[in-house]
Amino acid sequence: MMIEALIGLCLLGAGVVMFTPDRYAAKVAFGWSLLPLALSGLMLLNFDGTGNALLGGTLAFEEQFTWITLGPYDLSWHVGLDGISMPLVALSTLLTSLAILSAWTPITKRQNQFYGLVLLLEASLVGVFAALDFFLYFVFWEAVLIPMYFLVGIWGGARRKYAAIKFFVYTNIASLVLFIGFFGLVFGLGDSISSLDLPEIAQALRAGELGSLAGGLIGPELLALSAFVAMFIGFGVKVPIVPFHTWLPDAHVEAPTPISVLLAGVLLKMGTYALLRFNFTMLPEVARSLAVPIAALAVISVIYGALLALGQSDLKRVVAYSSVSSMGYVILGLVAYTSYGLGGATFQMVSHGLISGLMFACVGVIYNVTHTREIGDMAGIAERMPLTVGAFVAGAFAYAGLPLMAGFAAEFFIFVGAFQSTVIAGNGMAVMTALAMFGIVIVAGYLLWAMQRSLFGPFEFDGDYDVTRAARHDVVPLVVLIIVIIALGTFPDDTFFRMITDAVGPLVDGGPAEAAIGSGGGSS
Repeated sequence: MMIEALIGLCLLGAGVVMFTPDRYAAKVAFGWSLLPLALSGLMLLNFDGTGNALLGGTLAFEEQFTWITLGPYDLSWHVGLDGISMPLVALSTLLTSLAILSAWTPITKRQNQFYGLVLLLEASLVGVFAALDFFLYFVFWEAVLIPMYFLVGIWGGARRKYAAIKFFVYTNIASLVLFIGFFGLVFGLGDSISSLDLPEIAQALRAGELGSLAGGLIGPELLALSAFVAMFIGFGVKVPIVPFHTWLPDAHVEAPTPISVLLAGVLLKMGTYALLRFNFTMLPEVARSLAVPIAALAVISVIYGALLALGQSDLKRVVAYSSVSSMGYVILGLVAYTSYGLGGATFQMVSHGLISGLMFACVGVIYNVTHTREIGDMAGIAERMPLTVGAFVAGAFAYAGLPLMAGFAAEFFIFVGAFQSTVIAGNGMAVMTALAMFGIVIVAGYLLWAMQRSLFGPFEFDGDYDVTRAARHDVVPLVVLIIVIIALGTFPDDTFFRMITDAVGPLVDGGPAEAAIGSGGGSS
């Protein structure tokens, strides 16, 4: 019952904080958030899962019982963790605690409601990564939208309502598209499944039990392709992949910085995690057949995101567009279908979550003091805010792939795995990987340009505020994140990478689906 206890702690904390007087809400919320963090740490230390959650692996903390019946399908409360989901649950609890601590300075109104919604968001995120029944998964997936909409729409910037509505509309339409794609597969499997249990569905699809729809007008191959594309679009909006990325900069710029930490650090990983679980696990033959366009989209996201970041003057927009670029590396690793590629993609989800969280937290601390994020409005603030600037520089180097930091380890694994890949004939993946590696040069360029303009040189500040050292509670999250980033980069095998490769191993070992899609008998 560990997962249930973790979700319950977050939900109970949300209720308690909601009814806490404003003057105590921040400290109560932070103190309470340490309970899920400690529990997830205990779960990590006692993790004993093996294999992949959808392909017959032994899950950690698994619980399953029938919940309700929906027509011919049994819906169950089915949760459990493998080496893919466990690191993301730990990431969610860590970043939630640090985001709450970093909100002490900027959040000054309706604090109990703000922190209550953050803890509600944490419960939904844990549920997304732990759920193994589609109905349960979709409930948590949609539940994430509710606190995010209010957190951006109430506590955001001048255009907060526009950003909140845009975020909600984009992601809600995407949810509808992926829902249609997934249920196309469910109906195509017909009597071969009796529930919406994700392991049952994944194993039925890989065994070739997908049949036809519409009296045979939509054959199994076309159905699998259509469902794959629909789910890829639906999940790709959340990643976001170019060209579905336009909601992200607006959401980041208008959101309170602590929410930007969670948005970039965890919410974007919902999309990449879902792509791995659904598209690349359930429909491997389709994924391999579409390797060229998927790899091209990954490279475009890397290069285009980096170029967009290069043209920004708002520090938040710089970091926001860099997230688009970093998620492109995840897609490249997924489509490689090698142990290092898939493992590196998952490790990059954790790595980017930490690094982007650090970068947004640094921007938030700078904004708390200067009340500006415009690069042209400040220069030389390193002499006034040395710790914050040092953390920003560390985050920038981690983004650019400095050795012994998590960003380097993740990108190294992805590049090795992509170079080894044979999913594209000839040297296709090697060419795609080389193009993606060029993105690192652009990343280094725009981050160095931003730092040189805003952090170093003679002190200049076009504002009415006294630029001084940041408050201690603002700096603590930065220090914690730097320590974890270095630990993951220095000891990747001893932290997450070993459990990750164990979980993605069956995807590689199985190679193409054991039987071609459509060779068997599900029908509707």
